[in-house]
Amino acid sequence: MPRAIRIHETGGPEVMRLEDVEVASPAAGEVQVQHTAIGVNFIDVYDRNGLYPQKTMPGGLGREAAGVVSALGKKVRGFRLGDRVAYVADSPGSYGELRNVPAARLVKIPAGVGDAQAAVLMLKGITACYLLRHTYRVRRGDFVLVHAAAGGVGTLLAQWGRALGAVVIGVVGSEDKAKLAKKNGCRHVLIRGRQPIAETVKKLSKGAGAHVVYDGVGKDTFFESLDSLRRRGMMVSYGNASGPVAPFSTAELVKRGSLFLTRPTLYDYTATRADLESVMREVFGALKKKWIAVRIGRTYGLADAAQAHRDLEARKTTGASVILPA
Repeated sequence: MPRAIRIHETGGPEVMRLEDVEVASPAAGEVQVQHTAIGVNFIDVYDRNGLYPQKTMPGGLGREAAGVVSALGKKVRGFRLGDRVAYVADSPGSYGELRNVPAARLVKIPAGVGDAQAAVLMLKGITACYLLRHTYRVRRGDFVLVHAAAGGVGTLLAQWGRALGAVVIGVVGSEDKAKLAKKNGCRHVLIRGRQPIAETVKKLSKGAGAHVVYDGVGKDTFFESLDSLRRRGMMVSYGNASGPVAPFSTAELVKRGSLFLTRPTLYDYTATRADLESVMREVFGALKKKWIAVRIGRTYGLADAAQAHRDLEARKTTGASVILPA
């Protein structure tokens, strides 16, 4: 019987249990995927702790994975048994050995791309793509501020931003992470607590400020990010690693120079099959051009998924973390 991580209540990593589960045959339009690599993301923490409530309990965790097609439901076209595939789902459940996935959400893994790479590129790669190319279209010479620049999304943002000709300024939490961020494309790296972020960004940009800030941290960095922007700059708040941003007056945007603010989500940028295919062409294209490289910092077994969450929340990880179920 396949195994999967289940939670029977929301809470800390201790609520995660590895259990035997029944996985039905795939329904019409679904594909059954035998997982080979599973991405670990902060959204998994939100699903676990209740920030993003699950509809039913017990619930699953995990949004992205790669694997091999092991069964096909009726009316599925374009996939065969044994195909290497990857996906990012709009509901949790990838922390397991086997999962049924709508065929419309699957993509084939190109030759030369490893399973762990593909798993990471689904949520993190798509996120980097839509942030840099669609939410705000980064251009050569733009000053770009990236929080958590040594993390899974942060390293991809830095690499891809550099390839686009931007001046990438990364914010990290330690000297070791600063070295990694520098290696991954940040022209300048700021270590939190050692220098004033907004003031330093303004100095580096000759007093103007950043064109865009990519902030996946949330509550702890929100106003600091606003202060780092130039007049009519774009604030992109795409995550809540430190907690959700508290309500605030829109006058805060006015007094800092008519700022733009958006809170995007991956699922609105991949809402249709055409959207998903278009973004994945960009992501795999960036990988092929060597604009980006997947940095996997830590791997875990399925039984160690709770430790993966502890490490992620303690900010002990760099690059991407991956669960290998076999």
